[in-house]
Amino acid sequence: MRASASSSPARGAALVEQRLGYQFTERALFERALTHRSFGADHNERLEFLGDAVLNLAVSRLLFDRFSGSDEGDLTRVRAHLVREDSLHKVALVLGLPEALKLSEGEARGGGAARPSILADAVEALIGAVSIDGGFEAAQALVRRLFGETIMSTTTDNWRKDAKTELQEWLQARHVPVPAYRISATHGQAHAQTFEVECDVPSLQWRATGVGRSRRAAEQTSAQQLLDRIKAGELDVPIRKGNPSV
Repeated sequence: MRASASSSPARGAALVEQRLGYQFTERALFERALTHRSFGADHNERLEFLGDAVLNLAVSRLLFDRFSGSDEGDLTRVRAHLVREDSLHKVALVLGLPEALKLSEGEARGGGAARPSILADAVEALIGAVSIDGGFEAAQALVRRLFGETIMSTTTDNWRKDAKTELQEWLQARHVPVPAYRISATHGQAHAQTFEVECDVPSLQWRATGVGRSRRAAEQTSAQQLLDRIKAGELDVPIRKGNPSV
């Protein structure tokens, strides 16, 4: 038996459309975008597929314009955070999607209307539906309304990986064992100690020392020292497996 997550799905859908700031010409597209596969054959998965691609392209353009001095790595990292399930789930709640989704009776009883994955998929489906109904410019304008404030208020530093993680992932991508960290010295009284930590990559004979007010801070500084030397071309970099151009 079919059911809806809301006792008044029509009212829920009307509120969603109002919050989207877009009025559909082809109403069937809007209804399909709000329909979970459990409800029937005319569900939103194909629209979700399209919306995912449109969302990535639209967010990429917004980031390209917002962060004109950032490199591909920074832009890719920020985009990944903006289009991940958690971010889309928050957008879905702002739009009021839990009250508008069409779900089977069983899915609704099981809490489907509150499930982040279902809500995130519905946001992508709505973006896909707008791109068909009004074209890419309309979809891009919708993405700007949904994500523009977040993009304008953030910086790439908000999403930057810490130095230890970045170094570890860089080494693992080249099949190099992860570095080891050890305290090489401590200075000062117990209540105000300064730590020196050595970051060691034995297989490459790379070492760097960092200083910090805690062991953790010193580890991060030593990892950053190696990263800076890698990026400056001061170290013999191993060739990434399968990519001799690195």
